[in-house]
Amino acid sequence: MRDSAILVKNVWKIFGHRAEEALKAIKSGGLSKDDVIKKFGCVVGVSDATFDIGEGEIFCIMGLSGSGKSTLVRHINRLLEPTAGEIFVSGKDIMSLNQTELREMRARRIGMVFQNFGLLPHRTVRNNVALPLEVQGISRSRRFEIADASLKRVNLAGWEDKYPNELSGGMQQRVGLARAMAADPDILLMDEPFSALDPLIRRQLQDQFMELAKVMRKTTIFITHDLDEAIRIGHRIAIMKDGVIVQIGTPEQIVTEPVDDYVAEFVAGISKLNLVYARSVMEPFDASQYSHLQLADWPIAEEEDNLSHLIDLSAEVENPVLVRAKCGSITGVVTKQRLLRSIQRGK
Repeated sequence: MRDSAILVKNVWKIFGHRAEEALKAIKSGGLSKDDVIKKFGCVVGVSDATFDIGEGEIFCIMGLSGSGKSTLVRHINRLLEPTAGEIFVSGKDIMSLNQTELREMRARRIGMVFQNFGLLPHRTVRNNVALPLEVQGISRSRRFEIADASLKRVNLAGWEDKYPNELSGGMQQRVGLARAMAADPDILLMDEPFSALDPLIRRQLQDQFMELAKVMRKTTIFITHDLDEAIRIGHRIAIMKDGVIVQIGTPEQIVTEPVDDYVAEFVAGISKLNLVYARSVMEPFDASQYSHLQLADWPIAEEEDNLSHLIDLSAEVENPVLVRAKCGSITGVVTKQRLLRSIQRGK
């Protein structure tokens, strides 16, 4: 079993003075979200959320406005207190932390990047990035050294002495990312960090974040309302609706195996050609079945190659495509008929 960087178990968040009473009624009587509002004047923000995130994983939580995704992520560093449930960070029960321990965890273990940048206008770019280190009591020279290195990572070297109002929106968000990384936290919480930006800038920052993620391997919760963004960035995706996590899975699972009509509607317009892999569409390879054939000229794909790559390979030859495992052995075969049916399903 893998180690969990973050473990959330049966977390509820109900807003209102009668939250505890409302929760008891939900559990005993199965009240709906609307029933809770009418009877108790309370709002269910998160409903019985359970998930775990592995070390170095990018876990995207997505949903429409009001789905509870931002409410949920704010429980990880206890910006919000849950009505019920358990939350563990690197095995530590964060509900057991006192205020001093909680501040220490926020300063050293968990970085957060906000949608609205959250920069202090009276501080220079360097001083904004160095703020978490200042809170930790690190010397001025050392924190500026770290801040400059962090700014260089996000391609902002030379802008250290500028102020936030002198930067574009995309540059300000990169300052926010540099600030979150400066303290070298184990975990990044990113709450729709790119959604306020123009599409081209947003895509550039997505690319930059993914490059940084490969190098730094930070465990990340990434909040978004954009399925395309979640698919590009996330190792796994959780889809929320009305405070409930409806489905958790890899991008391939979410797109090809939606659990209900709500998820199916979400993914209806997504092309599956880059999300469905050879390992999912291949037939098992039986060497005896092909022993009379010359396989040396057959194209070979890897198990992680997607449908788009299989199409390119298959277009060049008449033979089926062999599929090779990481160990080097042939494990499967994709015939043209099977490929065409997969393409048809993948439109």
